[in-house]
Amino acid sequence: MYLSRVEIDINNRQKMRDLTHLGAYHGWVEQSFPKEIAKGERLRHLWRIDILRGHSYLLVLSPDQPDPQKLSRYGVLGTAQTADYEKLLNDIQDGQIRPFRLTANTVRRKTQHGRKTTTVITAIPELECWLLAHSQKCGFNIVTSPLSGEKELRVSDHHTELLKRGNKRISLSMTSYEGALQISDAEKFKQALTKGVGREKAYGCGLLTVMPAI
Repeated sequence: MYLSRVEIDINNRQKMRDLTHLGAYHGWVEQSFPKEIAKGERLRHLWRIDILRGHSYLLVLSPDQPDPQKLSRYGVLGTAQTADYEKLLNDIQDGQIRPFRLTANTVRRKTQHGRKTTTVITAIPELECWLLAHSQKCGFNIVTSPLSGEKELRVSDHHTELLKRGNKRISLSMTSYEGALQISDAEKFKQALTKGVGREKAYGCGLLTVMPAI
């Protein structure tokens, strides 16, 4: 596995004209793996957009290394980087406390008796509950501050994106979280890191990343 990052060239109007919707970012990510395209392979690539100190970055987690030139297509020249992800995965252990970031499609499935299952967009007051509900099956718990007694969890962004899928328009409820977690099941947690959390992983949702253990 490889984790790659490139700064998005948001000051280049010509480049940004192409990046007006999630499908365009999805296409950018997929085109960054020309060897897979040549083989007719469709491997899963997790990705998200991070905004840090006024700069926007595209992060991509992938089984193969991306082509650096293709990855830099809409990026700032010289900012594309790729690192081996296996070392981080090998360092994962139960009980570790790690700062984390996650952008997820915060929807829930609702089934009514005698009716089809529907997808419901999660309201802002429920966003913390959404992550807490997913944390157990993903092998981690949100850390509780010993001083305040509150969860070390912050919603840094929440917005809705429209996604065209065929003739349909789908609303994605996208929420970015930051905080600290404690690993409760290392194997489940590794699966969450490599497979993603929640739905719509092809469109900028589900990539969970962690910093070194505290």
